[in-house]
This record gives sequence, C-alpha cells and structure tokens, in this order.
Amino acid sequence: MKIFRFQIAALLLRNQLRYLIHANGVFPNRYNGHPMSDDVARGVVAFSFFFFLTIAGLALSLSLMGLDMVTALSGAATAVANVGPGLGDIIGPSGNFATLPEAAKWLLCVGMLMGRLEILTVLVLLTPMFWRH
Repeated sequence: MKIFRFQIAALLLRNQLRYLIHANGVFPNRYNGHPMSDDVARGVVAFSFFFFLTIAGLALSLSLMGLDMVTALSGAATAVANVGPGLGDIIGPSGNFATLPEAAKWLLCVGMLMGRLEILTVLVLLTPMFWRH
C-alpha cells in the first residue's frame, strides 16, 4: 500500500461523511488542488479490496497448514506488503521463516510476488481475456 492510496482513501471517506450529512451537497474529489477522476477512486478501492483479500486468503491457507493465527496473519501481511519480519515466536523478530513447511514458503513467495508486482497486475495477467487479441 502506497501513501497515495491512503490519502485517496481518506479523501473518499471524508467526502462520504459529507454526503451523509448533506445529502444534496456537491463535493468534488480533489487531490492536491486538482480534480480527481472517478477512475482513480475506483482503482484505489479495487486495489485496497484485493490487497486485504489476498492477505486474508493467504493467512487462511497458512492457518490450514497448521500455523497459529498470529504467525499466519503476520506472515501473509509481511509477504504481501514486502516488509520486515512477522509477529510471534516462529517468524517474529527473533525467529525466521526456515521452520515453516515448504508449502507455506511457496505460498509466501507467491504473496511476495503479488505484492511486489501489484496485485491487480498479476490478476490481469491470470485472466484469459488478457491473452486474447
């Protein structure tokens, strides 16, 4: 998640709260003083949804392999977000990923690739429509 996406999400949340208070108000989405298209807002919402869905799916898969929930969730989050160590005794700051099952390591590698290459890009590459001319 890039800071830009958090800024856009905060802007959308603020405008949504304004709409709830003033139902007939007109509140254009502006970012740094410039008008923001609806495509940008939809892109941020779609990316955020798939980002958290990817973490949840990866965490569920890891927990089905026998990992505790803290290890599974923090491992999935650290892999997709491409940040430092996870939490817990196994992959925490004093541990490492060496003791994880091999299948878990492969899943975390897929999560790292999806996070590094941008999730929506990977999902587009996996659709048959992309490969048709």
